[in-house]
Amino acid sequence: MLNLTRATLRPDLAILTMAGYLDARPRVGYFYTGKTGSQLLTEKIKKIKVHEFQSLPVVIQESASVYDAITTMFLEDVGTLFVVDKNSKLAGVVSRKDLLRASIGQKDLNKLPVNVIMTRMPNIAVCYRDDYLIDVARRLIERQIDAMPVVKKSDDDSGYEVIGRVTKTNMTRALVEIASDEII
Repeated sequence: MLNLTRATLRPDLAILTMAGYLDARPRVGYFYTGKTGSQLLTEKIKKIKVHEFQSLPVVIQESASVYDAITTMFLEDVGTLFVVDKNSKLAGVVSRKDLLRASIGQKDLNKLPVNVIMTRMPNIAVCYRDDYLIDVARRLIERQIDAMPVVKKSDDDSGYEVIGRVTKTNMTRALVEIASDEII
C-alpha cells in the first residue's frame, strides 16, 4: 500500500519491534502490540535488578566506637553504615539519626561501642542482588529509610554477608539513566 520495498521497511520495523510497539512472528509478520509508551516504560522499569545500580557498602565492626562511626560516615560521605560482627556477618545498621542521638548525650563517644546504638538484626530490611529495584524502592519508602544492604546468605547459613548497598541516590541515578534512555 505504501509502494515501498521490504528492504526499505525492515530497519524501521526492527526499531519498532525493539522498542516494543510491534511484535514479529514467523509466518504472521509484524503486528501492533497495543502498548503505549508509558506501558513500555513501566515494563522496562519493572525488569531492572538491584545489581545493575547497587553501590559499594560501607561497613564497620560492631566493636568500633561511635566516634569512629561518625568519622567513617563523614570520610565516606554516606548516611548509613552497615555494622558487621567479627565473622563479617551483618549485625546491624547505624544511621545519621542514631549517631546524632548518641552524640547529644553526655557520653564519651570514644568509649561507647557502636553496637549499643545500632539497629539490630532481625529489624533490618535487606535485599538481594537479583531483587527488582522497584520492589526495593517501595520498601525504602515504606520503612522510611535511606539505604538498604544488599546481602547474600553465608555458606554456613549463619547470617548475611554484605555485598552492596542500595540508596535513594541509586534510585535517582536509575531514574536519570532511564530518562536519558541509557539502559535497555
